[in-house]
Amino acid sequence: MKDNILKNSELCRRPLPPWLRKRFRETEQVLRLKRELRRAKLHTVCQSAGCPNIAECFEKPTATFMILGDVCTRSCRFCGVKKGKPKSVDHGEPERIAEMARILGLKHIVITSVTRDDLEDGGAEHFARCVNEIHHTCPEATVEVLIPDFMGKTDSLAVVMNSRPDILNHNVETVPRLYSKIRPEADFKRSLNILKESKEINPEIITKSGLMVGIGESRDEVISVMKLLHDVECDVVTIGQYLAPSTKSYPVHEYIDPAVFSEYENIGKQIGIRWIYAGPYVRSSYNAEELMKELKEIRVE
Repeated sequence: MKDNILKNSELCRRPLPPWLRKRFRETEQVLRLKRELRRAKLHTVCQSAGCPNIAECFEKPTATFMILGDVCTRSCRFCGVKKGKPKSVDHGEPERIAEMARILGLKHIVITSVTRDDLEDGGAEHFARCVNEIHHTCPEATVEVLIPDFMGKTDSLAVVMNSRPDILNHNVETVPRLYSKIRPEADFKRSLNILKESKEINPEIITKSGLMVGIGESRDEVISVMKLLHDVECDVVTIGQYLAPSTKSYPVHEYIDPAVFSEYENIGKQIGIRWIYAGPYVRSSYNAEELMKELKEIRVE
């Protein structure tokens, strides 16, 4: 652990490469959205995980709502979300999220959560309630859910799928070899199976997954993961640069050149992935609304 902190500290002192230098502009729109979220007692993964795209997304405005609290029951070493014992489920949250989406005029709403292994269904029913409330309050909007693995429970996955989100997103996050170091309480095959079963439950719902690079993986391992995602009919794959949220997090291994991201996109397309988005600042729900528009056009074709 001490070596990891030292390595992260060294990287923090080292200037970021030009392609990772991003200006943060806290405009009135950004401040307004933060105030609205505080007033409604809503969390976003943008804030809780320290996403580098927060100002850009809040300016639009768009945000990824994080349900079931802001404390996670797992201890993944790449994530900036708080870990520990979560509070009880806030049953008024789905209505407040739907109302906030209406107030902001959102056309595409992304909902994620902390992992709640303390709940029997992993929070699946709460996810479904959020989707149903948005369908009711914002009938023209599309909905994307970024779910945890629900400990592999098919019944929990079915509850979410039956609420009919437009996109079912579950991130594999990294290559199988690094799971024991980065997300020891998760399992790569279990995550892959979530995506496979999603298609089996409802093949019409778009499936999506993402992974980070620059965390110690090899090029061949990334390509292997893309092939495995294609094998389970995952429609969309996102690949972005890992940036350690704190000096105590798992260390950044390297900063990946933009040309490598372009190569991953080309390889992904050759493999047969319907839509792949790779870049230094790409995150799982980054530009999700724009992606939804493109996917609709593909479906029409």
